[in-house]
Amino acid sequence: MSIPVTLSYQDAAGNMHLAPGVSAGTPGFLDIIDQTLLPCEQKRLKLETPEAVYEAIKQLRVRGAPAIGCSAAIGLAVCAQRFGSASPDEHLLKIRECAAFLDSSRPTAVNLSWALKRCVGAVKGDSIQLMNQQLLDEALAITAEDIRLCAAIGKAGAALLKPGMGVLTHCNAGALATAGIGTALAPIYAAMEQGIQVKVFSDETRPLLQGARLTAWELAVSGVDVTTICDSMASQVMREGKVGVVIVGADRVAANGDTANKIGTYQLAIAAKYHKVPFYVALPFSTIDRSIPDGAAIPIEQRSAEEIFHCDGAKVYNPAFDVTPRELITGFITERGILTEI
Repeated sequence: MSIPVTLSYQDAAGNMHLAPGVSAGTPGFLDIIDQTLLPCEQKRLKLETPEAVYEAIKQLRVRGAPAIGCSAAIGLAVCAQRFGSASPDEHLLKIRECAAFLDSSRPTAVNLSWALKRCVGAVKGDSIQLMNQQLLDEALAITAEDIRLCAAIGKAGAALLKPGMGVLTHCNAGALATAGIGTALAPIYAAMEQGIQVKVFSDETRPLLQGARLTAWELAVSGVDVTTICDSMASQVMREGKVGVVIVGADRVAANGDTANKIGTYQLAIAAKYHKVPFYVALPFSTIDRSIPDGAAIPIEQRSAEEIFHCDGAKVYNPAFDVTPRELITGFITERGILTEI
């Protein structure tokens, strides 16, 4: 099984790091796979400026709530290494301004603001050098934690899977969406390690085809049995009895359990309810936003009309996410186990 490493901190010598223990003395880089080129080309990008990190997040070169959070945290650290500040006070101001700028790149995934706030809060040094080290250590701690959380989510969710079971997933919530083995795909990888092979149905996920381009590629190169279907085929596949469980990821979960995920998730949950197929959301606890009471308060990103084929004179409505009500969700697969309440 060969699961891709989506993001890392790369030092000046070109070595990848996924945990604290590297010096921030020499400027490094945020290293990511450019997911807009997959599956045709696997290209890694080395980012070092606020504008480059912002653009990578905004244009979905890196995407998935946990991966966005980790990338923004590492991105903030590498940008701070190049600020050229005259004093610690000026440096702290630049760190805060950069964090606010990166935080504005995408509105729905809560991990972005969570990770940046955590990094800024970790800066307590009285020298620029110490501040930079604290930023990098915190960013890599967040990354290492995500790797551990993904493994724990996988272990918990694998208990739901049986040999030959059909698993339906939507968008991409695997290694490409995290620093580890993913959220929704983590149980599949964990089950595979235990010798349990399942059959995955990967929704195409219009309009940017994250399921067809990313999930299908990631699972295929990892040796998982995967079949791509159009979004509109999901109900029929359930009706034919080919799906034993639906597992999706999440970009933000409200305090009551309402869940924002890639557009098309809501209709999957409705179809699963009708066909009596269990519907699970896989997520780390950092994706839960306790400040938001329910799904109605979750900000939904509106994407460019250019992402959808259209003719002159036709309007375009292109929300990137929808909200699945709590009552349609069987349970939540987390690093703390499978829960019915969060």
